[in-house]
Amino acid sequence: MKLFKTLFILVLAVIILQSFKKDHVNIWMIGDSTMAPKKKEAFPELGWGVALSNFIKSDVTIHNHAVNGRSTLSFINENGWKNVCDSIQPGDYVIIQFGHNDQKPKPDRHTEPFGSFKDNLKKFIAEARSHKATPVLCSSIVRRHFNGKGNLVDTHKDYIIATKQVATETATDYVDMEKLTRKLVLDMGPQGSKTIYNFTDKKQDSTHLNVEGANVVAKLFVDDAQKRKLPIAKYFKTKK
Repeated sequence: MKLFKTLFILVLAVIILQSFKKDHVNIWMIGDSTMAPKKKEAFPELGWGVALSNFIKSDVTIHNHAVNGRSTLSFINENGWKNVCDSIQPGDYVIIQFGHNDQKPKPDRHTEPFGSFKDNLKKFIAEARSHKATPVLCSSIVRRHFNGKGNLVDTHKDYIIATKQVATETATDYVDMEKLTRKLVLDMGPQGSKTIYNFTDKKQDSTHLNVEGANVVAKLFVDDAQKRKLPIAKYFKTKK
């Protein structure tokens, strides 16, 4: 009888623990047009956040809340962040990538790299953690801007430095997408790199990715997370 009671207690404990186990994980993505989903008429333009769904395991759902033209400031002021923050569950992940539009002069978008930009990134990180989620901070992907000598121009400057500083100061997992995409574009060269950006007969776009580019860049994120064994990496399919 004593053995039976002991076994009963152990089974009951396992059942209780299983009831609290989180089987499904959400990955929330916040950022700008280089990450965002697109309308059909924008084809073949596509944000790399959309392509990330090709690399996740079956028990993961990606919620891509990145929006064209948004900076950290406008994303907050338009309640984009509030909508995400109100939906985050313990154990979720939040991938954060801004910078493209924060450097623009429009007052509803502009932030200072070592001022309000850093403050806003820290807000995302702190509030994600307050909901027991894990933030992952990314630098902006590189713009395909070559000069006349074939050198790739640094168009983000202090915003990349500021993003890395925030990651260090807040002990946040950091994926340097600017560095990864810079190497990719340099290796492909001025002409070859056109194949991953939104170059069509009607548009010559060196900022936004096409479908192929979105998949290539999403894989860069996955490969880097797996290589450095970031916690989010366990939710991606094993490399073949």
